[in-house]
Amino acid sequence: MLYLIGDIGNTLTKICLINNRSKITKSYNIETRKLINDKYLSNFFEKFLKKKIKQKILFSSVVPKVFNKIKINLRKRKFICYEIKDLLLKKIIKIKISNINQLGSDRIANAIGSYMSFRSNCLIVDFGTATTFDIVKKPGIYEGGVIAPGIKLSIKNLNIHTAALPLFELKISKKSYGKNTKDALNAGFLWGYQGLINNIIKKITKSFRCNFKIILTGGYSHVFSKFINNKTTIDQNITIKGIIYIYKTLIK
Repeated sequence: MLYLIGDIGNTLTKICLINNRSKITKSYNIETRKLINDKYLSNFFEKFLKKKIKQKILFSSVVPKVFNKIKINLRKRKFICYEIKDLLLKKIIKIKISNINQLGSDRIANAIGSYMSFRSNCLIVDFGTATTFDIVKKPGIYEGGVIAPGIKLSIKNLNIHTAALPLFELKISKKSYGKNTKDALNAGFLWGYQGLINNIIKKITKSFRCNFKIILTGGYSHVFSKFINNKTTIDQNITIKGIIYIYKTLIK
């Protein structure tokens, strides 16, 4: 029998079917805004519910409105929907921050997924709507993190709030400057964020006086992996791996 999990982000939602060996059998990426529409939501979940799926479903969510829509929709179909903060996470990870309600569920899942995958001090850089850095240390202690502006959102906002600066797709380039507007923007974002990322990693490493396994996830992982001074590992499913581990440990 399969089970259903998902990660509801500000921009994208990832829904996965998982088998009994904890492997992803199907994965779907949906624009989160589309899930507000009841008809779209019902049609989307109809394809899953024809399969044999366990009654309990788990999500990480940073968009309460969308999670509640999904929860109500699935409840009508006799499924029980949990958000990871509904569960006793302290059985898995010690979270050393002042208010867990201010910590995004995706970041908790990232920390758990990384630590349980590598059993090492981990620093997770997630290129999402925001660019986040999360620190988890042995033996499974979440220490906090850093939130920086998201790359794609920054590019979009620059376009919205200026008269002449265009949208563009960030690309790898050896040029440190541009001779036209798009190349100049590309250089600014590429080298600006390269400096930001390397500086934050350096400061965190210096603060904790230890080495970290650095895991990259999210849209621009492959771009910036080439410009980070430290050795990195890219894992686009690290959030889902965390949710799978939470499901197996606290629900299954």
